[in-house]
Parts: sequence; C-alpha cells; structure tokens
Amino acid sequence: MNIVASKKLQAMTGSIFTEVADRKREAIKQGIDVIDLSVGSPDLPPSPVVVKTLVKYTGDPTKYGYTLTGIADFNHAVCSFYKNRYSVELDAATEVLQLMGSQDGLAHLATAFINPGDYVLVPDPGYPIYEDNVILAGGIIYPMPLLEENKFLPVLDEIPLEILEKTKMMIISYPGNPVTALADKGFFEQVVQFAKKHNILVVHDFAYSELIFDGNPQISFMSVQGAKEVGVEFNSLSKTFNMAGCRIGYAVGNPEALTILNSLKSHVDYGIFYPIQKAGEAALMSDYSTLQEQVKEYERRRDALIIGLEKSGWQVAKSPATMFVWAKIPKGWKSREFAFELIDKAGVAVVPGDAFGKLGEGYVRIALVQPAERLTVAAKRIQQFLYLTN
Repeated sequence: MNIVASKKLQAMTGSIFTEVADRKREAIKQGIDVIDLSVGSPDLPPSPVVVKTLVKYTGDPTKYGYTLTGIADFNHAVCSFYKNRYSVELDAATEVLQLMGSQDGLAHLATAFINPGDYVLVPDPGYPIYEDNVILAGGIIYPMPLLEENKFLPVLDEIPLEILEKTKMMIISYPGNPVTALADKGFFEQVVQFAKKHNILVVHDFAYSELIFDGNPQISFMSVQGAKEVGVEFNSLSKTFNMAGCRIGYAVGNPEALTILNSLKSHVDYGIFYPIQKAGEAALMSDYSTLQEQVKEYERRRDALIIGLEKSGWQVAKSPATMFVWAKIPKGWKSREFAFELIDKAGVAVVPGDAFGKLGEGYVRIALVQPAERLTVAAKRIQQFLYLTN
C-alpha cells in the first residue's frame, strides 16, 4: 500500500528543523556536548502561583470534563492584563477568544478566512506557520520583504495594486520571530489605514509582548485607533509566563473575525483542561514584578552572548526584544552550512535563517534558552570554531 502525504502537506516548510534535530542527535551520539540554542522553548520556570493553582485544580475530580470554551474568568483576566499592560480596553464576551496556544490559532487562521486563490501578505523572513496555514487553506502567499535597511518593516506601498485587489489578509509580528525588530505606533497607524483602504484583515502576532528590552515601549496593535475595526492580535502565555507546555493563549480584537475563528475551533477541539485555564488566569492576574525580573534575565543572556561573539570578531546586532538573536553570519558562508558546521565542530545548535524564508539566507537564529554562563561557553566555542575555519 502506497501511503503519500497530501501535496499541501508536502509544500509546507519545516524539513530544516528536522534536519537540525537529526544533526543534534548524531552529534550527541558522537559524544559531543551540544549546547542547544535552536528551539525557542523557555527554560525558566513558571511562577509559584501558577504551579500552586494548577495543583489545586488538578486535585478536583469534577474538573476533568470538556470545557468546550474559555471560562469567563480567563477572558476577564485577559482584559485586565491588556488594560494594565497595554492600556487597551477589551470586551471579555466578544473581543477575547481563548486558544490552545497562539500556534493553534495561527494554524487554523487561514482555513477560517481564506478561499483558494485569495492572497495573504506574509513577512519574509517569518515564523513558518504564517506560510504553512495559508498553504493548507489553498491560499496564495505574497511575501513582504523584511530588510535591514528598512528596519525590518515591510514597505506597504511597494505591494502591487493588482495583488492588493486579491488580498484578504496580512500577517505581521512585532516584536517578531525570527527577526527581533520592533515597530512604533506610526507604523501600526499606517497598517490600519492600509487595511481599511484595501479591505484586508490584519493579523498581529504579539507572542513576545513582554520580552522587550532596554526600556523600549510595549506597543499592542490593539492600542492604535481603528485597529479593532481591521484586525486581531494573537498572544500567548508560553513565553510571557513560561507555560509553553500548557498550550494556552488567546486572540483579541475584531469580534466578527473572532467569531469566525471560534466557529472553526468548535469543529476541531473541546476546550482547554480547566486547571490549565485557572493557572492561566492566575498568571495573567499575578504580580507583574516577575515579568520585569524575566526581562532582566533575558537581557543578561543576550549581552553575555553578544559580548562573547564580539571577542571572536563576529559582530552581531543587539536584539531589542524576544528570546532570540537574529545574527548575520560571517562572510563566505551559507546559513545552512554555517549552522550544521557549528553543531558538528563547535557543539552549538542554532537554526539557519533560510528556514524562515528566502530572505533569511545569510542569517541564523540563536535562542537565548540557556543561562548566561552557558551562553558564554557557547560563544567561546564559536570563537574557536571561527578561528580554525578562517
């Protein structure tokens, strides 16, 4: 029997991540101590109140049934968080939709909105699910170049009118993954006017909303006048509260768009485990001082890595946000070749930039998911690697 994946599945990106994982396993088999900076999975623990709440409710045998939807208390907690952190007022009943992590919502997004032949504007480089969800829906991707000379912001007026006439949705993310750039309110205001003019649904991925460094402002797309009329914003408890394995997040914004996405979700899931919802509520309502401490920790890690790389002669831009460094690789290398050689020769795993789109070539993404001391060791290994290969 010949069992073959669909053409849509085969067209999806992701093989490079499998290649990196295979390469790591092979290096470990060879006795290499691999410092894994490839996967953006937080190594920091959730706050004690999250653990305490989860333990409390998992001990209640009446809380093991289907929840079907987000509980009202969770939605109100999201509203409180958005008001306190981003000065955004939300209606808990109509402008908040609970998700099994922002990845879940993004994966189902295009299926809910896009018909075959519809165009979707997607950042290049960008997080792979942005493209993949469009491919699964049968839509057509139009890449928006994110270039260093444009501060990694798309130039909207360069998109041809004939494309815009067929475009139904655009995806943006600030701070982003893999590109760690920030956008200001002026850019978001431009996006709102652009979306209104061309009747395009804006999707803003805000998963790294609380990992913003050096005193830079936290700007929610929803804080811009008119944003709710044209868009939705995805956020997650994975990175902000170190609850990645819990799989809980949410989307906020345009009620009609959230209703459509919720309609799709009603066909594919039965809600998040009640104790996890309560743990998420506790996190959103907790003391925000833990968030400030977390930002300082990631800043320490970023600085330790960059200072170490500078000693090797590799000048890397200082990430203003997220748990990543988006690093332009030394001349003479291709991204994939450089990343694989780092695993084999230095015992350091990173992701080649071409995994995130054509314009990711020439870069690697380095995740700050190890303590500063371990990142210093990684930088020393890279320093020796570059010395031996020059």
